[in-house]
Amino acid sequence: MGKAGKALKQVLETHSISQNKLAVTMETGRPNVHRWVNEMTDPVADTLLEIRNALKKINPAAAEEFIRLYLGDADNDE
Repeated sequence: MGKAGKALKQVLETHSISQNKLAVTMETGRPNVHRWVNEMTDPVADTLLEIRNALKKINPAAAEEFIRLYLGDADNDE
């Protein structure tokens, strides 16, 4: 557990995006974002897309970085 949370935490810190800002943009509760960032729960696949879309509205560079960090070196995982 936690790859998405680690990526999300890093992106929020790097781009100075608050958990609340992301939650409001996603139209979800801040406790959900808190649980992801602190690796208490992992977002499901559909939610990863919602996170990416919300980050894209706030800061497109943050959305790109989130996906890059989350996917990492997917080609090297084989």
